[in-house]
Amino acid sequence: MTNRYARWDGSQDPFGPDIPVDEAVGRLNEHLLEGWDAEWALRRLLEEGLPGRFGGLEKLRERLEQLRREQERRGRISDPLEQFRQGLEEVQRLEREALADRDDDDARFAEMLLDALPDSPTAQVNELRRYEFASVEAEQAFAELLEEIRRQVLDSHMRGMTEAMRNPDPEQMARLKDMVADLNAMLERRATGDEPTQEQFDDFMRRHGEFFPERPRNLDELLQALATRAAAFSRFMASLTPEQRAELMELAEGLLDDVDLAFEMDRLGANLRMLAPSLAWGEPVDMDGAEPLGLAEGLAAIDDLAALEQLEQALGQDYPGASLADIDAERLRQLLGEEAGRDLDRLRQIERALEKAGVVVRAAGRLELTPRGVRKLGERALAKVFERLTLDMQGAHDLPAAGGEGDPTGAVRPWQFGDAFRLDIRRTVHNAVVRSGPVRGPIRLVPDDFEVEEAERRTEVATVLLLDMSRSMPLRGHWLPAKRMALALHTLISTMYPEDHLDIIGFSDYARVMSPTELAQLDWEPVYGTNMEHAFGLAGRLLSKHRDATRQVLLVTDGEPTAHLEGEHVFFQWPPVQRTLEKTFAEAARLCRNGATMNVFMLERSPGLTRFVDHLARLVGGRVFSVDSIELGQMIVRDYVTRRG
Repeated sequence: MTNRYARWDGSQDPFGPDIPVDEAVGRLNEHLLEGWDAEWALRRLLEEGLPGRFGGLEKLRERLEQLRREQERRGRISDPLEQFRQGLEEVQRLEREALADRDDDDARFAEMLLDALPDSPTAQVNELRRYEFASVEAEQAFAELLEEIRRQVLDSHMRGMTEAMRNPDPEQMARLKDMVADLNAMLERRATGDEPTQEQFDDFMRRHGEFFPERPRNLDELLQALATRAAAFSRFMASLTPEQRAELMELAEGLLDDVDLAFEMDRLGANLRMLAPSLAWGEPVDMDGAEPLGLAEGLAAIDDLAALEQLEQALGQDYPGASLADIDAERLRQLLGEEAGRDLDRLRQIERALEKAGVVVRAAGRLELTPRGVRKLGERALAKVFERLTLDMQGAHDLPAAGGEGDPTGAVRPWQFGDAFRLDIRRTVHNAVVRSGPVRGPIRLVPDDFEVEEAERRTEVATVLLLDMSRSMPLRGHWLPAKRMALALHTLISTMYPEDHLDIIGFSDYARVMSPTELAQLDWEPVYGTNMEHAFGLAGRLLSKHRDATRQVLLVTDGEPTAHLEGEHVFFQWPPVQRTLEKTFAEAARLCRNGATMNVFMLERSPGLTRFVDHLARLVGGRVFSVDSIELGQMIVRDYVTRRG
C-alpha cells in the first residue's frame, strides 16, 4: 500500500466526499422514533449535522449571529448631513478668506449675505446657488459638494448610481429619468401578471445598461438588487430622528431638481415594496457602535447587515417552501470561511444520499418514508428492544406432522391431497418413466407419480394489534413508546416469522387499518373518544381471512372505552355510558367465539380501566398485563417470541 502525505492547507476534507449513509439513517431514525414525521426528522438532522463529523444549520446560524452582532457594534447611524454641513462650512470659509483680501463695498455686502445664511442645509444650498462667488476655489468646492450629495442620494435608491453619475449633466439626467420610467413600466407589468420576456429585459439593458454596473442577467436579479437597496434606504430613514429624516428628504428633493424624476423615483419605491414585500422595509437598525455613520457609510453598513439577515433567514429554513438551495453558498464562504461552505455542501448531500439509499422520497413536495425506510426504522426500534432482552429467538414452532412449507428434512414421500406442492422433480419424473415404460414422445404425469419433499410443519399466527391513539395517550407519555413497540413488532414478524401475519389498527373516535409506513409517519390524533367497539369489529374482519391460523388480538390502551358507533356516526361520552360498554363487550365476545384470543396491555391503573379489563378478561378468557409504557416493547416482543418459539 502506498500513502501520500501533504501539508494541511484548509481545502482538504478529512471525511471524504461521501456522506456516511448508515450514520445519517441512524440519526434520522432516532428523530422519527422520538415522534417527528419524516419532514421534521430530516429538519432535525440538518439542524444538528452529524456530531463529530460536521456541524449543522444551527451551528452555522450561531456563527452568523455572532458576526452580525460584531457588525452592529462597528458604528451607529447618526446625522446623515453632518459631512455635508462640514462641506458647506468649508465652502464658506474659502469664500470668506477671498472676501477678506478685498477692501470694497461688494465684499462687505457678500459677507453680510454669508452671515445671513439660514441654518438649514437645504436653504443654504438654495441661497448659495444664486450667490456669485468671489473665490474660484470656493465655487469649485461647492459644485463638487453638490455633485457628491446628488450622487449619494441617487445611489441610495439604486446601487451603483455613484459610478454611473460621475458628472451628471442635463442630458444624463434626462437619460436617468427615461430609464426609471421604463423600469417602472416593466415592474408594473410583472405586478399585473403580464411577465416581461427575457428579450424585453435584454432590450432594456441594451438601452440603460450604463446605470447597472453589476450587469444583472434577468429581471429577477435586477429586482433583487434594487429592492435590497431600496429596503436598506427605508431602514436607514427609519433609524433617523423625525427632524433628520425631514431634513434629508427636503435636501434630496431639492437636489434632484426635477419634478418628473422625483415622481418616477417615488413610483419606483412603491413598485419595489409591492414586488418584494418580504424585505425588512422601514425597520429601524439597532447599531450601537462608537463610529458615526453618514448616508453612504450607513447605507453600506445596512446593506451588510441585510445580507447577514437574509443568510440567517435562509439558514433558518422556517418559511414556506424552504430549501437548502436558497442558501447562498458563495456568500456563506465569504463570511464564515471555507469550512462553513463545506458543511453546507455536506448537508445538501444528506437528503440526496437518503433518497439515493431508498430511505426517503419526495412526493407532492413532501418528504416521506419509503418501505425500506420503514423497515430500517423498525429494525432500529427492534434493536432497542433487544438491547434489554437476552432471548433465544428460534424462528420455528415445530410440530410432529410432516409436509408443509417449513424447512425441508431431506426425506421425500408420495404426495397426499392437501400437501403443499413442493415436488421432488427428480423422483416424480422417475416414477412417470418407470410407470410408462419405453415410449416415444412426451411423458405424461399422473397424481400417483408425484412425490414431495418432507418439511417441518410450522404453525401460522395471525395477529391484530389494536393501538389506542386517543388524546390521553400522548398526554400521559404513552404514544411514542406504543408506536415504537408496533414498529418493532412488525419488523420482528416480517423478518423472523415471515409465515405469520400482522395487521395494525389505530383507534380513537374511529378505528382504521394502518400500514407500517402510515404508522411511522403518524402522530396521535387530537380527538376525544376511545372506540374499541369499532376496533374489535375491524379486527374480526381481518382475522376471518386467516381461518387456518392461530389468531390473536393484542390490545394496547390507557383507558376504558368512551365511544361507540351509532350507524355511521360516533357517540362519545365521558364517563362511559352503559351502552358503550355493552356494544364493546359484544364485539369482544364475537371475536372470542370466532376463535381469537386476546391479550390486553394496560398502560394505566385507573379504577375505570381496571374494572373494564377485569370484566373483558373474564368474558373472553384472555390475559391482562399491567405494564409501564417504557417496558411495553420488551413485554410484547418477549411474549410473542416466548409463545411462538
